[in-house]
Amino acid sequence: MSNENKKMTIKTDVLIIGSGIAGLSSALKLADRFRVAVVTKREAMESNTRYAQGGIASVMSSADNFESHMKDTLTAGAGLCRRNVVEKIIGDGPRLIRELLKWGAKFSKKDRNEFDLGREGGHSRRRVLHSADTTGAMLESALLKSAAKTKKIRLFEFHTAIDLITTRKINGWGAGNRCLGAYVLDTKSGEIKVFEAGATLLATGGAGKAYLYTTNPDIATGDGLAMAYRAGAGMANLEFVQFHPTCLYNPGAWAPVTDRVGRQAGRAGAAGKGIPKERIFLISEALRGEGAKLLLADGERFMEKCHPMKELAPRDVVARAIDSEMKRTGAPYVLLDISHKKGAFIKKRFPHIYDTCKKSGYDPARGPIPVVPAAHYFCGGVVVDGEGKTEIGSLYAIGETACTGLHGANRLASNSLLEGVATADYASQAIIRDLPKTKKTGTAIPPWDPGKAVDSNEAVVITQNWDEIRRFMWNYVGIVRTDKIRNLKEEIREYYWNFKITRDLVELRNLADVAEMIIDCAMARKESRGLHYNLDYPEPKESEKKDTVIRHTPL
Repeated sequence: MSNENKKMTIKTDVLIIGSGIAGLSSALKLADRFRVAVVTKREAMESNTRYAQGGIASVMSSADNFESHMKDTLTAGAGLCRRNVVEKIIGDGPRLIRELLKWGAKFSKKDRNEFDLGREGGHSRRRVLHSADTTGAMLESALLKSAAKTKKIRLFEFHTAIDLITTRKINGWGAGNRCLGAYVLDTKSGEIKVFEAGATLLATGGAGKAYLYTTNPDIATGDGLAMAYRAGAGMANLEFVQFHPTCLYNPGAWAPVTDRVGRQAGRAGAAGKGIPKERIFLISEALRGEGAKLLLADGERFMEKCHPMKELAPRDVVARAIDSEMKRTGAPYVLLDISHKKGAFIKKRFPHIYDTCKKSGYDPARGPIPVVPAAHYFCGGVVVDGEGKTEIGSLYAIGETACTGLHGANRLASNSLLEGVATADYASQAIIRDLPKTKKTGTAIPPWDPGKAVDSNEAVVITQNWDEIRRFMWNYVGIVRTDKIRNLKEEIREYYWNFKITRDLVELRNLADVAEMIIDCAMARKESRGLHYNLDYPEPKESEKKDTVIRHTPL
């Protein structure tokens, strides 16, 4: 290996891609025994976890019990949860909460000894631990502070993973498949590095940016999903994309993208400067847990006729009901009203939401606020076992990137942060057990080969394709022919190999793959279940009560 290649190669025991609750908690557990590299494509603080408002669900009160939490989870999951996974994760909840507290988490309390537990949609009891309405930011900050004190954790900010390195890619598709690390772009220097690792852990979150309107931050481009798919891992249930029912309606934010910035919505960059990071702002389900009502423009409540739990019905039910009323009435939004609560309570319990609404011209303490659904969470993902192992040796997936079986066809509110810390725990235990016994393959990893790629002077092609994918997915969500998205993928693929790698190009390629996977999964499911509603097959079918699994076919 030349000195230049040595410089561009980073060897570590464990490579973790993603710096949210799943990635950081696994790093903290593994760093006692191994060298850990955490790759994250923006600042480490910038993750899906950071934007979680509601909290983390766990049985932490004598008024609650595991059976109730499991029943609520299974009911929301519409028949597709794996019961053994549900039982294990929920049963481990209190232990995992204690670990978060040990790492510096601080949840809101009623008094010195009792947590202020919230209630959200689909929950029959109060069991959601929170830090006012910025729980995710609190957790992210606490985990990063703990990681900074740990010498064996190296954090690589502004590094974008491009592709996984596998023995099959190096030796040919006929051979066995094992992950050896990843090719990673240093977005500040433009260099592409080899991260060589004994175990690789995908913790990249979901892919809300596949849709035109989403609560997700800029980074949510499905990188882990797409890389695992291209490497040959099985993907499951990607038709189950959860739309959060209540996001603040902002006429400017919901205007056509190209009319506003000539670039994809919410996208950071030169053309996007000055656009607030939270243009499409999530209004936590916890407001409805505290008694907020959904209303039509004339003040009529409509959830009473949709579900016995009314505003606290599972998210798929509430989102569909809102969408149905908007289409029926032609209104661009519905109203969420918590103004019957005292203003002091609203300001204390929901300070971030209150301040953001006020800046947008609405006062939740004085009247209703306009809300609409937006893409929020992926219940499907990379096929894994109970320890986060994928079908590719030495490759693990955890949190939203994985299809663990906890959520089934629809995630119960605030089970996502619990899943992140739980699956990180299980995968870490497996790596601690297995990595010392893993033999080296002897396969030499070649440096990144740019081929004849040149600098692009047509970045508008990326912008146009990105916008086209997101509009296409928003308007049709997979209930259309697939030839258009495949033609677009071919155009992107050709552009990808002809021009030098940038973060925008990597993300565009990944989103095209994710869009195709969602469509393929949606077309394979000939029923309506949970988050997947198909007008051609409006009822659930017992014969379809199974996971939708797809795999990449190599060219």
